Amino acid sequence: MAAVRQILLEYPWIETLFWLSALVLAALVVNFVVKVALVRLLNRLIGGLTFIKGHKLAEAGIIDRLANAAPALVISTWIMEVPGLPVAIAAVIRNVANAFNILVVAMAIAAAMKLAETIWHQRQGPTGRSIKGYVQIATIIVYGLAAILMVAAIIDRSPLILLSGLGALTAVLILVFQDTLLSLVASVQISSTDMVKVGDWIEMPAQNADGDVIEIALHTVKVQNWDKTITTLPIRTLVNQPFKNWRGMQESGGRRIKRSLLIDQTSIHFMTAEEEARLRRLRQLSDYIPKKEQEILEWNAALGPAGEYAGNRRRMTNIGSFRAYVDAYLRAHPGVHQGMTMIVRQMPPGPEGLPLEIYCFTNTIAWAQYEAIQSDIFDHLIAILPEFGLELFQAPTGKDFARLVTGGAAG
Repeated sequence: MAAVRQILLEYPWIETLFWLSALVLAALVVNFVVKVALVRLLNRLIGGLTFIKGHKLAEAGIIDRLANAAPALVISTWIMEVPGLPVAIAAVIRNVANAFNILVVAMAIAAAMKLAETIWHQRQGPTGRSIKGYVQIATIIVYGLAAILMVAAIIDRSPLILLSGLGALTAVLILVFQDTLLSLVASVQISSTDMVKVGDWIEMPAQNADGDVIEIALHTVKVQNWDKTITTLPIRTLVNQPFKNWRGMQESGGRRIKRSLLIDQTSIHFMTAEEEARLRRLRQLSDYIPKKEQEILEWNAALGPAGEYAGNRRRMTNIGSFRAYVDAYLRAHPGVHQGMTMIVRQMPPGPEGLPLEIYCFTNTIAWAQYEAIQSDIFDHLIAILPEFGLELFQAPTGKDFARLVTGGAAG
């Protein structure tokens, strides 16, 4: 024993090395016990909880991150007790360990906020408000404060000294983080006014965006276009530039049809009695034709002698009857929403004919079903036009000119 003491007196660094090794070994043992035994046990116990989403808490790794602080706590607590170790070196090791613990806590807080965001989105559903931007800015604040505390811990000074010095750097910080600050303001505006949320269909031609919003972050908004490409927009563009949000259509339950049939104006005429009798057999016009005939008969009877001239008399037209047919057809169509606006109207005639516009809404917002209903309606209307003696306008094609030339040559 005396020999050992003599050796330690002659070589004090051996004692220092011994206690340093013991401290490192103790830190490793604590790390093993905490991570392997305690953390696994806690995760298993928490994972079984249902009222606080225990499995999500375990998957977030909050406890795993906090467990990393255990060995650093051992070192920071006992490093100053190692005999023979210079005080300056021991202080540096202690300060670095404390700074590491601050970083660990900051990472755990960030993981907890990420977990809160995940739970929020699960409860809100795919179309609920996004808080990702707020979580990101809160994470930046947490890491910013952690950086200040870590520097203060390393230099062993009060963090208030560093915070007081930040006043002079405010202008520089605003310049450096101006994009973040502007994005934060835009994110708050969008969230508070409910302009856009995840799941909305937005259309922004200036940015080549036309599809569903799949993510709203602090700086960007991701839109998955209908061709499955993804457009990433700076969040500020949604405040500074106009865009169309189709949420109102999606929530209404109906999608608008607004399309015209271009009628050849040369095919429009007054109907003969034979045509009226034939159209009377159409189910959609079985009430309209007799009622209209009676109305016209009474009006013409009131003309007196002036009614002898055909130009003074009212007569039914094939275009008017077709318009009434289209209106009745839409009101009986199972794919048309009967509780929304429904209009069949003539638009101003032009060089391409007389536009007869159909304005109504389908009773579904699904794209494929909407297109099927719209196509079904116009398939039928185009096919039944000849029943009314009407023709669609179509610009002459090469075949038309060929027939004209062939007919002229034959003549």
